[in-house]
Amino acid sequence: MKVGFIGLGGMGVGIASNLAKAGFLTAVYNRTTEKAESLAKALGVIAVAQPEDLAAQVDVIFLCVSADTDVLEMVNAIATTIKSGAIVVDMSTVSSATAQQAAKILAEKQVEFLDAPVSGGVEGAKNGTLAMMVGGNEAALQKIMPILQSIATRIMYMGATGAGQATKAVNQVMCAGINQAVTEALAFAQAQNLPMEKVIEVIAGGAAGNWFLDKRGLTMANGTFKPGFKLRLHHKDLKICQHMAKQIGFELPLSDMTVEHYAELMAQGFGDEDISALYRLKSQPKR
Repeated sequence: MKVGFIGLGGMGVGIASNLAKAGFLTAVYNRTTEKAESLAKALGVIAVAQPEDLAAQVDVIFLCVSADTDVLEMVNAIATTIKSGAIVVDMSTVSSATAQQAAKILAEKQVEFLDAPVSGGVEGAKNGTLAMMVGGNEAALQKIMPILQSIATRIMYMGATGAGQATKAVNQVMCAGINQAVTEALAFAQAQNLPMEKVIEVIAGGAAGNWFLDKRGLTMANGTFKPGFKLRLHHKDLKICQHMAKQIGFELPLSDMTVEHYAELMAQGFGDEDISALYRLKSQPKR
């Protein structure tokens, strides 16, 4: 099966590269044409001028874009030329409602849609070690499993269309809590003038150890906030979580606080930094 990839951001480049290494990738599209052309040349694939051009020549299309409106824009574009029997895999983080709307559009073209958001950050995308949570037709998932295994090491079928995005919302809420805990704890360590490298090393080996502390602890303690996962994108994701929670009458106080903190950092011009930039607020003398 020939694969096309749409959306060459921080995550997309790594994922597309692994698809190419596995011999699946045929074509790429990105709104920034130069980026698509440069990557296509490096990977030995085709860069197309429009998403419609990509849809016409592949059997499986991956989407990895930023927002709900972007997903629907791309789905409506590829629906004009996509082959009957094709499969679209959306790796973006959007709402369950958007996933269901995209699936409905493509079903009219006899095309299966899988909402398949991922977790693992830029490192996971680069190393092919992402965790993927999938909603949609399970038979379609099994059909492309060998392709997915070139980019993810944990692939979990979650249920009907939208279940993948609902699970990713859970992931994003948990990430908010971990970010709050790790940044606050390390700022607390800094305020006590403890040796930060040793603090991180010993805690990482105990019950409080976690991926975020391991991957971001030293960088944040050193005042470096290279993404990673951009703060403004997690802010966007948490706003989706808030909307989903409101629909079912559920409260997310920790996420609500994180949204406010992120908004404060974005107003200061730190939206394109890693989410560990929350440490900037925690390490200030007073809040």
